[in-house]
Amino acid sequence: MVAVETSARAQAGVPRPSRATRTIPVLALAMSLSLFLAITYVLCVGFDLIFPAQAMHANWERLLPGFTWLTWPGFVLGLIESYAYGWYVALIFGPLYNFFVMQSSAR
Repeated sequence: MVAVETSARAQAGVPRPSRATRTIPVLALAMSLSLFLAITYVLCVGFDLIFPAQAMHANWERLLPGFTWLTWPGFVLGLIESYAYGWYVALIFGPLYNFFVMQSSAR
């Protein structure tokens, strides 16, 4: 009986584990999104070159300002813009997500 009382007394002082808030590290999100979009851009340009009948270069020209099809400067500019769009999304989405996670965990 003494052992039961000792363990019960030891557990009485242990605080309950709090619910950990899971925030997104914005830098990691920005790097991963940027690389994802850059890799996707390169794959899509390659797909357009392999399958010209299904080419999407007209869409790239609308989505990426200054992009011109089948020029090295246009390709590099599209790659830079794709990478920048990843940072844009991360810098807007990451803090917003973290704000709402913190708001919901405060309740």
